[in-house]
Amino acid sequence: MNASLDSCPALVLNADYRPLSYFPLSLWGWQDSIKAVFLDRVNIVAEYDREVHSPSWCMRLPSVISLKRYVASNRRPAFTRFNVFLRDAFDCQYCGHGFDTHELTFDHVVPRSRGGRTVWDNVVTACAGCNLRKGNRTPRESRMAPRHAPRAPTTFELREVGRRYPPNYLHQSWRDFLYWDTELEAG
Repeated sequence: MNASLDSCPALVLNADYRPLSYFPLSLWGWQDSIKAVFLDRVNIVAEYDREVHSPSWCMRLPSVISLKRYVASNRRPAFTRFNVFLRDAFDCQYCGHGFDTHELTFDHVVPRSRGGRTVWDNVVTACAGCNLRKGNRTPRESRMAPRHAPRAPTTFELREVGRRYPPNYLHQSWRDFLYWDTELEAG
């Protein structure tokens, strides 16, 4: 039974009804969402048709929950490989092509052997081919300049980029909460 319940995650919204994160999408497993309900930390916004039972109670599984207390997002995102890829929209900064994460690496614009550091301002997303071609050379030496100068993104910028990549699975009850704050096109 647990295997089928594992396909019932809850979309987690902040107290302002925006997802805590878009990419990766803020989801909790069914156990965590039920625990949060019993601890009175969340409001149930929408439910699945599925129920869980105990000898004394029955409850529909939450599909969308909102935190009762607002959680402020960090102003500075963590410097991680994934966040570098997200900042660069999963595009190689040398050839401009998009790739899956398993096909990407990051490149030190100024190589570490030349005094370059592993920081936001010196690291860009690169495909394996471009990274190998650039090698241990500077952009000038390799004649390969990044398409966008590397810099530290804001949490807002990463969230906006993440919104362009919908998850593989979207429950119908999540749709109104994922895209309600996007600008509408005049038609």
